[in-house]
Amino acid sequence: MNTIQVTVVLPVYNDVEALKVAIPRSLEVLTEFGRTFELIVAEDGSTDGSRECVEEWEKKDSRVRLLHSDERQGRGKALNRALAESRGEIFCYYDVDLATDINHLPELITRIENGADVATGSRLMPESNIIRSGDREVASRSYNMLVRLFLGSKLHDHQCGFKAYRSDVLKELVPKIRASHWFWDTESLVLAQHAGLRVDEFPVVWTQGPGTTVRFKDVYGMGSDILKMWWRLHVEKN
Repeated sequence: MNTIQVTVVLPVYNDVEALKVAIPRSLEVLTEFGRTFELIVAEDGSTDGSRECVEEWEKKDSRVRLLHSDERQGRGKALNRALAESRGEIFCYYDVDLATDINHLPELITRIENGADVATGSRLMPESNIIRSGDREVASRSYNMLVRLFLGSKLHDHQCGFKAYRSDVLKELVPKIRASHWFWDTESLVLAQHAGLRVDEFPVVWTQGPGTTVRFKDVYGMGSDILKMWWRLHVEKN
């Protein structure tokens, strides 16, 4: 397979209505940006017609690729699989609901082109412009505070679904990432920092979508994952 400049991944689970907007909008922004690219939809066991929607786009545009799983794997495993199938020198992904303003995509990619190993949008930097409910704001800030406290991260926001990596760097990190679902985002950023890599964080415009697939058990699980990762970093390595 010929290498291209950018692989963009949309992780999807029962998101057919969001896909109807995200695919054409992504193609529009990426085409205007002027890099060679592929758009991979990592469709993770959906039952709402998401697969069929992407298959129709594959017929219309060769830059769109479906990566289907019959059973739900979880966000992390879906991203790992997409990375293994990708051809881009830069690997980036964002949430299919486009909660992060997609106009930030050129900056995300350019950060890597300008020397960063990892780049991530942030909803929690002072310059960020976000719209979301108060309860989710408190939960997010509390979670990120714990990541900084226990895992030594210097970043403001670890779970913003708007990230890019040098593909070769991410391929070295993935074998060390144990999370299969939502904690994958945090783990990749923490491991990158511990490896001494350059991680760029920049403020974004972000609007809470009408729904989310993050559940209470996911939040509880990520809290547990913080403690498990702390043990790995501070106890197991000794």
